Amino acid sequence: MHKAVIVATGLFTPPFSVSNTELVEAFNTYVERFNAANAEAIAAGEVTALAPSSPEFIEKASGIKARYVMNKTGIVDPQVMRPILPERPNEQISILAEMAVEAARQAIERWGKPVSEIGAVICAASNMQRAYPAMAIEVQQALGIEGFAFDMNVACSSATFGIKTAADFIATGSAKAVLMVNPEICSGHLNFTDRDSHFIFGDVATAVILEEESQATGGWEVLGTRLKTEFSNNIRNNFGFLNRTAPEGISARDKLFVQEGRKVFREVVPMVSQMIAEHAADIGVDPTGLKRLWLHQANINMNEMIGRKVLGRDPQPGENVIILDTYANTSSAGSIIAFHSANDDFAAGETGLICSFGAGYSAGTVFVRKR
Repeated sequence: MHKAVIVATGLFTPPFSVSNTELVEAFNTYVERFNAANAEAIAAGEVTALAPSSPEFIEKASGIKARYVMNKTGIVDPQVMRPILPERPNEQISILAEMAVEAARQAIERWGKPVSEIGAVICAASNMQRAYPAMAIEVQQALGIEGFAFDMNVACSSATFGIKTAADFIATGSAKAVLMVNPEICSGHLNFTDRDSHFIFGDVATAVILEEESQATGGWEVLGTRLKTEFSNNIRNNFGFLNRTAPEGISARDKLFVQEGRKVFREVVPMVSQMIAEHAADIGVDPTGLKRLWLHQANINMNEMIGRKVLGRDPQPGENVIILDTYANTSSAGSIIAFHSANDDFAAGETGLICSFGAGYSAGTVFVRKR
């Protein structure tokens, strides 16, 4: 069995940022227009009036101050309230694959080796552009990589599931190096007219290269990987190809992101905290001695509570990396942005944790040690 090493990461950040203030301005204008148009029905109790939002509410509820997006004009237009991303011809690279390629090229440049060394490409993301052909194969072609490629979707845990899958390929000799990418246009499945969720997500793409230990220079030894799933309806998106077959028609709301946020908080925090503790014990890692936590960036309150449970104390500044304030929730990519952005100060032998959690429920833990 061969050990895997994380040897490089890459990050593509979209060109546009939307602040809470900009988002709230568009949302509140939409609310005013909706309430005015439905005034009689609201007065009769037939329709519920919509409540306005505020930047302060968003930041307190989530820790988010802004988010990057691939299109801004549609999102901040009260008459549109969604990103505007024109469909591309089949002969042109798709937008998600293009984002993944940009992140991958950065990782490959950091790695410093030719793409001929890569034997597999995994596209692990929540929001797939299409059923087929796989975006991973499109990325593979764009980068000139031989071998095999495929897509996988485990919602917000896709990256850690992808890392484990890549590590398993390396362990069995199926590939000497694996590229794993996480392109996310989360704004495309977000209901910007819903006060409780319109601020949650942003767009981004990340990339991770894993390599067989004997071939790798430096990097991060993968000490252990663990995956867990439990079924829950508390985070759901019912968009799919069978929608058009439903005789009762399509309900737009549940074809976008919906969640029961309070239930998610109550159920996911203890599940993930216990999973981390058990995994650490099984591989002989003291969780209180971890130098850094790179957690899924869903909600600052969740991250802070998990950090306290894992470390057994309040995390010191920089120990529990938070990038929510500028990137918001980027689904599968969040923990990888955190890892990519905050690991340069590690000395050989120091350990950290990459961890994701989300819809499913799904969770993944990846303990790493600096080489």
